[in-house]
Order: sequence, then structure tokens, then C-alpha cells
Amino acid sequence: MIGLRRFFAVLGARNREFLRDRMALSWNIILPVLIVIGFAFAFNSDDDHLFKVGILGQDDRATTFMETAYTQFIPVTDLPSAITKVERHQLGMLVDLETFRYWINDTSSSGYVLEKLMRATDLRPEKQLVSGEQIRYVDWLIPGVLGMNIMFSSLFGVGYVIVRYRKNGVLKRLKATPLSALEFLSAQVASRLWMITLFTCLVYAGTNLLVGFRMNGSYLPLLLVLLCGTLSMISLGLIIAARMNNEEAANGLLNLISWPMMLLSGVWFSLEGSPALIQQLALLLPLTHMTTAARAVMIDGAGLMDIGWHLMVLTLMTVVFMTIGARTFRWE
Repeated sequence: MIGLRRFFAVLGARNREFLRDRMALSWNIILPVLIVIGFAFAFNSDDDHLFKVGILGQDDRATTFMETAYTQFIPVTDLPSAITKVERHQLGMLVDLETFRYWINDTSSSGYVLEKLMRATDLRPEKQLVSGEQIRYVDWLIPGVLGMNIMFSSLFGVGYVIVRYRKNGVLKRLKATPLSALEFLSAQVASRLWMITLFTCLVYAGTNLLVGFRMNGSYLPLLLVLLCGTLSMISLGLIIAARMNNEEAANGLLNLISWPMMLLSGVWFSLEGSPALIQQLALLLPLTHMTTAARAVMIDGAGLMDIGWHLMVLTLMTVVFMTIGARTFRWE
């Protein structure tokens, strides 16, 4: 049973400690803003020098067209998903060799050029027009950047801090008080959760005023993704903090977890086309589910039912990580 008085005492102390650390406070706000603004300007260009064509099926009649220089031909298996990419200008053209049809976006310059190139090779599939607005890279990037910032804040804000407490003897002194391990860990989780939620919302709102993100879904599912994802990251940090008493070793282990997660969770680039083993490994990482669900809400307009699987996985990860962290925790 949690003693609320002791819980709120530890919660308040941790909050004051974080808010007084101006360097950490500023870094949590400034870093994601700088990344988003930098990528918004760096990729704010309508020029696409590499044509991308989705290919469904095989047909010898397309051999000449598929030898077109400076064009990337990407095998696809899901036709509706590929058509959506044509609508969003992620593919300049989609060719279905099984039904002998092709799709281009009527507002895409690359689609117009690719159609001319295809007809020059005497390939004559049935034409299908789609329309849709181009997805900017910054719109695709922002969920990953915010997720990455949440990951680092959660892992290091809980894992590193508790290890430092143990090394400095703070936990040993707290052990002599009526404070229980459950009360202490709950206060640490609650403190980090509300701070990350608050600062992530502030960063999102501030950068949205400068850049103007695409938001096709509701903010309620997006908030649930934020809460579930943050809890899973904090819980993962508790596992690292449970028994370690060396800050250098904890820092190395936290980096060992965070950097592969950042690279394999689709923060900077899509894993589409990567080996199946890599894609399956990515599904074991909480940042993957958090980023994928947030993009589905913001870009695809997904609702709670659409992202329910990701929320359930994040909740399950939270329970497993929290249980392991609580059972292995030691004061000294």
C-alpha cells in the first residue's frame, strides 16, 4: 500500500531537483526544436532527382522500362498501401503488372515524366489517376524526433538518476526511513511522466507554430500514444537502475540500449525494404510502436481502433519492465 504523504514528498523533491537543473531542462526543450527546424529547412525542397516506381508482380514486357536510368524500382506487395504512397508523392508511379495497370498522381511532376518514359518503351498499361497532397519529410520526421527525445529523457532521467542516488548514498539514507521501495519508484515514474508529457506537448506546440505539421487525426489518440510510450521507456530505465551502482557502467548500458533503438525504430528513415529479420527485431522495441502509432495518427488520421495493437504492446511492455525493475530493485 502506497503512503500518499511519503509518495508526494518524494515526488515533490524529484520535481524540484529537475526544475533546478537548468542545463537539463533547457536541453530537453531546445534539442528537439533544433532538430525539427533544421530538417524542415534542409528538406524544404520540391526537387526530387531520383524517380521512384513501385512494381507489383512481374512481366517481361516491362523489362525495357525497368532498365530506365536514375529510377529506383521498388517491389511492392500491398496494392492499397502503394496507391496511398502515390497519392502522397512518396512514389512517382505504381505499376501493377498482374492486372496491367499503372497509377500516377495528377499533381506530381515525377509522375508526368515517368509516364512519358514508360510510353517511350512501348509499355501501354491502363492508366489510373489519383490525387493527393505531398507529405513533407518534416511531417514524417516529427513523431520520431519527439519519440527519440522521450526515450533519452526517460532512460537517463530515471535510470541514470537512481544509479547516482545509490552511488552517493541517498538510497541508503532513504532506506532508513518509512519510505517503501514501491513508494519511491512510483514517485520517480510519476515525476518523469508528467514532466516528459508537459515538455513534449510544449515542444510540439512551439515547433508546430514555426513549421506547421500535418495532423489528420485526433489529439486524444496521440496523447495516449505519448503516455503509453513514455511509461514503457521509463519502465525500461528502471531495469537498468534496479541494481547498478556505477554511473559510468549505467551510462554505457543506457547508450547500448538507446542508440540501437533509435536506429532500428524508424526515427530517421523507414525500414521498408530492409531485411525481414531487422523488421521483426524492430517490433521488440517500444520506440518502434510509439513512432509508428504517432505517425499513423498524424499522417493517416488513425483512430484508437487503428492503433490499438501498438497501445496494447506498449502497455504489456510497461507491465513486464515495471515488474522486473521493481522485483530486482535494491537500496544499496
